[in-house]
Amino acid sequence: MNKENGKILRRYYQYLKLEKNFSKNTIEAYERDLDKFVHFLDDEGKDMLHPDLQDFHTFASIMHDIGIAPTSLSRILSGLRSFYHFLVISDYIEVNPTELLEFPKKPKHLPDVLTLQEVDAMEACIDLGEREGHRNKAIIEVLFSCGLRVSELCNLKMSNLYLDEGFIKVEGKGNKQRLVPISQAAIKELNFWFDDRCHIDIKPGHEDYVFLSFRQKKQLTRIMVFYIIRDLVEKAGIHKTVSPHTLRHSFATCLLEGGANLRAIQAMLGHESISTTQIYMHIDTSHLREEILLHHPRNKNHQ
Repeated sequence: MNKENGKILRRYYQYLKLEKNFSKNTIEAYERDLDKFVHFLDDEGKDMLHPDLQDFHTFASIMHDIGIAPTSLSRILSGLRSFYHFLVISDYIEVNPTELLEFPKKPKHLPDVLTLQEVDAMEACIDLGEREGHRNKAIIEVLFSCGLRVSELCNLKMSNLYLDEGFIKVEGKGNKQRLVPISQAAIKELNFWFDDRCHIDIKPGHEDYVFLSFRQKKQLTRIMVFYIIRDLVEKAGIHKTVSPHTLRHSFATCLLEGGANLRAIQAMLGHESISTTQIYMHIDTSHLREEILLHHPRNKNHQ
């Protein structure tokens, strides 16, 4: 961020304090939210004074796909609208670019689901000759074969892989841990990725993370995973709204349509409504493994 933009932001926070009479906590919340958008624009090579409507739509999509709830996203977008209103009344810009920005509504339809053929088409677009190739294919396979949240994928540890036993240990919401069966297809792609991963000079503190950034040499971020999937969807010519969560939803749908036990699916997804204790009281891990091996198409292809 250049010095002039830094000055503008400081003036805006003074405006919130002195003219809007906002509390310290409210101003700090506005600052955190605006900081997210400014960093996004920096990554896109855009200046904060000159975003267009599509920049806001893309930013909102990313926030949604990394798990920001609609109510929180509405608050963030409301804060951005306030900032650009300030820029207009302060004569920094002539038109508020957020005027036509629509706020998120509760979805009225089920999210899109990918077919097995569409997942294969995404993977077929990956150039395995590129350094990120095997990593990106392993990401798709793990998301689709294990039904992980994107945050769970990014936080997956090498020390929590039990590939010989066919399981991975996942830390979900509320630091709750669960064992999830992993397909042979995903294990194969992980092993290909590990051959490339060992050549990265990993930054201290990130050695145990499964998925790493080649450029930053540390844990891969959720936004980076979003970009990887968006790029593959575009290359594959898939005309659906697809995010990392789409692969998780597709995982559950494949199991359900294949006849898997609904409670087993809930346990594998790690839904908040089922505590870790309840999972292991009523469904043992051998049964979970049987369900995913029997009903998930990735395993049917490798039996």
